[in-house]
Amino acid sequence: MIDPLINGLLACALALLFGSSALHKLRDAPRFHAQLDAYHLLPSSLVKPAGWLFAGVEAMLALALLWPDPRPYAGAAAVVMLSVYAGAMAINLWRGRTHIDCGCGDSPVLLSPWLLARNGLLMLCAATLILSTSERNLSWADLAMAVVVLPALLLLYRALEQLLENAAILREWRMSRD
Repeated sequence: MIDPLINGLLACALALLFGSSALHKLRDAPRFHAQLDAYHLLPSSLVKPAGWLFAGVEAMLALALLWPDPRPYAGAAAVVMLSVYAGAMAINLWRGRTHIDCGCGDSPVLLSPWLLARNGLLMLCAATLILSTSERNLSWADLAMAVVVLPALLLLYRALEQLLENAAILREWRMSRD
């Protein structure tokens, strides 16, 4: 069992993540389709449909994570989605193709083992949503805690993303000097 406050915090954080990711994919679809094509895992004819499918699934996940009843199913689907992304990254890392922009957001982030670790952590968070929640009623103190903790989680995630972006910039700079 998981505490309902932790369940709600993780669900909201993941909903924001998937919502912003879907928005990124929809706002600049040609760029995302090019990023997806760069992975060389799909025939060119399937890149655009897959891109629209990924964006749609992420948008549905963002909505489903916000409601308690579908949350366990959305958590399981999020684990699958993140696993697909991690698998695509792992295949290309194994191929030595580290120059690819992961397609995760607006700023370019090159593939690295750190992205796999990040996705592993996100999969763990999503997997906890599959657990049943305890029957504890939430109080005003829980709401106050959520108002502080959720922004802190988002800032921590953004700081991690910035570190990954900086590492990609440094790697490109080093490669250009060689």
